[in-house]
Amino acid sequence: MKISARNALTGKVVEFQEGVVTAVITIDIGNGNHVISSITMDSAKRLGIEVGKNVTAIIKASDVMLAVD
Repeated sequence: MKISARNALTGKVVEFQEGVVTAVITIDIGNGNHVISSITMDSAKRLGIEVGKNVTAIIKASDVMLAVD
């Protein structure tokens, strides 16, 4: 797979919350860190997403916001 996005995090699906229209997928990327993705159920089914599957979370955003106290 070739892609222009530079932020790609590999991990394992540890939770899959199936909804009517969307799925919320939690990915363990190691060291106690998780990434949560919300995708359509159609996409989740097409990709064969299930707990235990290895996936790559590709993050493409025009803005990344930070906050501090």
